[in-house]
Amino acid sequence: MSSAPEKTFYLETFGCQMNAHDSEKVVGTLVAEGYRQVPTVEEAGLVLYNTCSIRDKAEQKVFHRLNDYKKLQKQGKKFGVLGCVAQQEGEKIFERAPYVSMVCGSASYRNLPAMLVQIEAGNTRVTGLDDRETDECFETEFTARTNPHRGYITIIEGCDKFCSYCVVPYTRGKERSRTSESVLAEARQMADLGYTEIQLLGQNVNSYRDPAGKRSFAELLAAVGEVPGIRRVRFTTSHPRDFGRDIIHAIDAVPTLCDHVHLPVQSGSTRVLNAMQRLYTRDQYLERISWMKAAKRDISITSDIIVGFPGETEEDFADTLSLLDEVGYDGIFGFKYSPRPNTPAIGLVDAIPEEEKARRLTFLQEKQRELQRISYRKHIGQVLQVMVEGKNEARKQWAGRTSQNKILNFTAPEDASPEHGSYVPVRVTVAFPNSLAGELAV
Repeated sequence: MSSAPEKTFYLETFGCQMNAHDSEKVVGTLVAEGYRQVPTVEEAGLVLYNTCSIRDKAEQKVFHRLNDYKKLQKQGKKFGVLGCVAQQEGEKIFERAPYVSMVCGSASYRNLPAMLVQIEAGNTRVTGLDDRETDECFETEFTARTNPHRGYITIIEGCDKFCSYCVVPYTRGKERSRTSESVLAEARQMADLGYTEIQLLGQNVNSYRDPAGKRSFAELLAAVGEVPGIRRVRFTTSHPRDFGRDIIHAIDAVPTLCDHVHLPVQSGSTRVLNAMQRLYTRDQYLERISWMKAAKRDISITSDIIVGFPGETEEDFADTLSLLDEVGYDGIFGFKYSPRPNTPAIGLVDAIPEEEKARRLTFLQEKQRELQRISYRKHIGQVLQVMVEGKNEARKQWAGRTSQNKILNFTAPEDASPEHGSYVPVRVTVAFPNSLAGELAV
């Protein structure tokens, strides 16, 4: 009796850590359904792209990738588009890319087993689009975690902020949180499996509201940090509007909470922030920065910044540049504004030319690089704890991250080589704009 043909899949992820964690859920579900993940498109029977639509560049990259591989359809391969672009474009994807057989929004991953049955039966238009008014959180029965030491837990999905430039409320739906008990149960399970670092995720992670009313976000942070076996807890991304002093108090009180906060500002100009519908002013944002600077621990601060928002003047841009000096960020992610479907900003006048956006972005990044070149030097001579993530064999150098999420590459004696996932003390000897280097402190 002949055995059934092997079911294989290839999955490529575009976008943020939430997309990466969504992909872990997809992989876990497919493996549970008898599929095997393969490393190349050519080896796969089912090719999946988990997509991001936050910026036009990421969205276009997905369709370019699909176009590159459409010739493989003749070999019997099936293609699926998952995530935010799937939710945004819906069944229009079938017209734009006729060789796609499945379109699935991120809240529909729990329906993947039934959708796979349809694909296997030869259906060429299988659709799973989210009900954006749902109260369900995006949990699946199976999750295949790709890092054996660091794991992600989504605690809140969706967004109620409706910033004028952002497509997330239209692709991820309204905010809905998991119960703190379910989060803690997953954290304890991960600790039992040997995970030592947990990162709590949400489009606005600090907007978390426990449906059971038991814990605030800061209290949940502290509780996860106190789970036996967990040595580091991170969280991203925070919204300034919901950022309270209690988060800083928790970081000061619980050593396992990492001393790093990612707090996107988007612009240093109150006028532009108002046009963006960010619901805070420059001064209100700086008040939150002052709370962090007054903390007992040295908290590393990073941010997101958009340049070239419609109507952004040179004076507005200068306000953003001055914010870099005032805050002293340890890192920023800078982006050129790109209009997104369904968002209010798409109808704004006074568009900034692409060349000017590019000029401002380059200037912003160069200024931040110089600031980091100076600020990273403060670590020279310090001994920092590093979670070991890998080794560059060519350079005979180990790589890891500090509690502040800074990359630290280091050397170690042959007889004291650290294990992946271990935590070791490293003395910093050199500072670069985006990383540190040192030697194992033995």
